[in-house]
Amino acid sequence: MRILTAIVLLLAPQAGDDWKAGLAEVKITPEEPIHLAGYASRTKPFEKVAADLYAKALALEDAAGNRAVLVTSDLIGFRAAVAEPICERLREKVGLKREQILLSVSHTHTGPSLSLDAQARPPYSEEDARKTVEYTRRLQDKVVALVEQALGKLEPARLAWSTGVAHFVMNRREFTPNGVILGVNPRGPVDRSVPVLRVATPEGKLRAVVFGYACHNTTLGGNIYEVSGDYAGFAQAHVQEKLPGVQAMFVTGCAGDSNPHPRGTMDLARDHGATLGKEVLRVLGAKLQPVRGPIRVALERAPLPLEDVPAADELEKLAPKSPSYRKGVIDQQLAAYRRGDKPATHYVAPIALWQFGDDLTLLGLSGEVVVDYVQVVEQAIGPLRLWVAAYCNDVFGYLPSARVSREGGYETRGVYYGSAGFFAPTAQEVVGRTVRSLAEKTGRKLP
Repeated sequence: MRILTAIVLLLAPQAGDDWKAGLAEVKITPEEPIHLAGYASRTKPFEKVAADLYAKALALEDAAGNRAVLVTSDLIGFRAAVAEPICERLREKVGLKREQILLSVSHTHTGPSLSLDAQARPPYSEEDARKTVEYTRRLQDKVVALVEQALGKLEPARLAWSTGVAHFVMNRREFTPNGVILGVNPRGPVDRSVPVLRVATPEGKLRAVVFGYACHNTTLGGNIYEVSGDYAGFAQAHVQEKLPGVQAMFVTGCAGDSNPHPRGTMDLARDHGATLGKEVLRVLGAKLQPVRGPIRVALERAPLPLEDVPAADELEKLAPKSPSYRKGVIDQQLAAYRRGDKPATHYVAPIALWQFGDDLTLLGLSGEVVVDYVQVVEQAIGPLRLWVAAYCNDVFGYLPSARVSREGGYETRGVYYGSAGFFAPTAQEVVGRTVRSLAEKTGRKLP
């Protein structure tokens, strides 16, 4: 009760009232059993629904009429092939430019697979593949309608933000005599910050909260055949239970090399969700900083360099010796050779930046980005008033840092959707330059 009272008192009128905000949500739980995403070890569709999944939208308009829409979702990831048609339809229907749309996912590993490819591949039967495609097309329709709905409900609003901290994230790059494995590394780097954006009416009534955390949604392992949003879904539910009528939205940070700890059960997923949800409530009950307009948005498609691809005969020798997570990419490269395609030299990754006046910068990186990129971004544009998100717009695979590329391990598996390949260490430099270019375009004050 003390937290709720503090939230009301702190929502007295102040700067940051020059916004309109529209909200919408839609349930995206599959209506029939389909395969879950995230673990290759699963061999069959899901068996039950432990918690429903949602997509949610926050539409913003500043005093000058500039608009931007954030979509969050309990999904593994939007690939470009799924995301770009959604954005094109929104351009045609409501006039949004590509840079005005940020598609974000929680990266839950107990949500449905997404694909527009109806070809059967083990463990998918033809029927499984067909159902996945049908679900994906329905999802695209729902997201388009969701954004339209949010834009149709724009009302005067006030924004503010702050940052908390949660401690269940654990670096998973465990060093062993045989190399780096997926494990537990208590000394490894993680991002424990919990950024929180509050959306309220000018009179002080809380309408929505957007919050983030840089941790894989993998409390639940590949032995789980139950649908849920993992800890992020339970965190949103916790906030909404304590603040009835408020829309809670989750954005994933640079979680590529971080897992929840401990992990393995639905009870642990609920516990982590409650931990995160309580911290969001604590931040809401403390002093937040006003977020004023205008909003300036930009998106660049960064050509991230890939390692040179060996000749086909070299790849054939390399494949049997490679770990399974790299062998899959090598097999795709060999298939490209057999088709007569030239090896890919770059992967073009979308990077987005939203600048809120001088008060907040929201950066949306694409891919499964490791935690080192927080420092890369801070070095490029400074650490102040900064929210770094990942898993936005195109979850094409893992984006390792130069350090992780050098050390090896699972996070070096590279691009597993699209132009298959392994990122060169210099990809980190391209990301840094692109982020600085976006900050210059949108007017962030740079060091």
